[in-house]
Amino acid sequence: MKIKIVFGIQSIICLIVTIAMIFPLITALCYGSNDVKAFLIAIAVGLICSVILFVPVFFSKKKFKHTIGIREGVGVTGFSWIIASAVGALPHYFAGTGNSYADAFFETMSGFTTTGATIMTDIENAPQGILLWRSLTHWMGGMGIIVLSLAVLPFLGLRGIELYKAEVPGVTAEKLTPRLQQTAMRLWIMYVALTLTETIFLFIGGMNLFDAFSHSCSTIATGGFSTKNSSIAYFQSSYIEWVIIIFMFASGINFSLYFLLGAKKFRDFFQDEELKLYALIIFIAVAAISISLYFSGYDFEIRSVIFHVVSVITTTGFITRDYNLWPEFAKCIFLIIMFIGASGGSTGGGFKVSRVIILFRQLGVSIKRLLHPRAVIVPRFNGNVIQQSTLDSATAFFILYMFILMFGTLITSAFGVEILTSFSGILTCLSNVGPGLNSLGPVENFSHLPDAVKWIFSFCMLAGRLELFAVVLLIMPGTYKK
Repeated sequence: MKIKIVFGIQSIICLIVTIAMIFPLITALCYGSNDVKAFLIAIAVGLICSVILFVPVFFSKKKFKHTIGIREGVGVTGFSWIIASAVGALPHYFAGTGNSYADAFFETMSGFTTTGATIMTDIENAPQGILLWRSLTHWMGGMGIIVLSLAVLPFLGLRGIELYKAEVPGVTAEKLTPRLQQTAMRLWIMYVALTLTETIFLFIGGMNLFDAFSHSCSTIATGGFSTKNSSIAYFQSSYIEWVIIIFMFASGINFSLYFLLGAKKFRDFFQDEELKLYALIIFIAVAAISISLYFSGYDFEIRSVIFHVVSVITTTGFITRDYNLWPEFAKCIFLIIMFIGASGGSTGGGFKVSRVIILFRQLGVSIKRLLHPRAVIVPRFNGNVIQQSTLDSATAFFILYMFILMFGTLITSAFGVEILTSFSGILTCLSNVGPGLNSLGPVENFSHLPDAVKWIFSFCMLAGRLELFAVVLLIMPGTYKK
């Protein structure tokens, strides 16, 4: 691994995060909130950290004339989220959010990884600057700080295809245009357009501009941070709920499909197998939960069921009802779709619908080969043969996901956390959803957990955001050797 390249890009990431703090600082000044000092100190510390990280590059005798390889891509991607969260936690820490730096780091890691789990107990009384910063961490983390930095890399003489592969979530990630820098810019233009469009719709629906923009950042990033204690339930508006449902669903679609829409390839868009299964899972989950609620005698609205199913499967985490009070069958459905997650190449987390398709296609082929041993049968996805490397990757991902889920649950329960709370907590962090079950339910928060458990959950959030493999490679000694 070329450490100096990694340090140089970490300096850029640190600088991006620090500069982004200027916007909540301006907001704090406009509202006259008491977090102005916290942001000033955080910005100063962030700039110092950026300079320190750039020192090895500045004194290097060699210029940046290298292509980023796999090792550098893994190192930059993994360390970027850690550095971003460590620096991004400073406003929370200096403003007194939570009781310790562990709380501040947890809140920020939850923001950048678009998990939405929070330790804040009284969100509405928090300073306006801090509330905006929470939403901005979602927004920057949603498409990826790394993808944003790709626009800067050419000025350093670097090509970053491995960095792009390591950052863009999902097994279907691909370079959408010949120039990587052009790809990054187009993705961000699309991302900004969706955010501004939703902001306008929410503003029309009665939200003030601050709330509309904050919730749009959280929705498009499939994050879930809200400016209200009761989340979307605060607004008591069916219009707002439907707007957020539509944009949550849109954010859970593979972003590469929007390029097909732009090219007017509507048939290819609607024939995508992952998109169709993604919509089918939502339909089945809504139907199953609605039937369960009906026969259990619960008073419910179908809109509320749709809202929470879309919120959970896209790993956004917004709420309008306490579904922790719903029947056990309904909660089991939520756990299943929490695991599945959204589409590959979206801002959502989870196992990803594309991997579900790949594993079931492989299962089907294996069963057919038992009946027809001499037949040549190959699994396909969207009409294309699934490569063996893709099959191996999906299988390995499933095994690694289940191992972290079970081992994390075991370790968390060792700290005295109830078993269902431990399991749902690890699952919700690993899938970047936000709310879990029991004491981590949709109307609860994570503040009561021991600091050690918060660090474990923070690691799970990072692992889930980076698709597991990047984090595993990050802690393997072989990654840093020649």
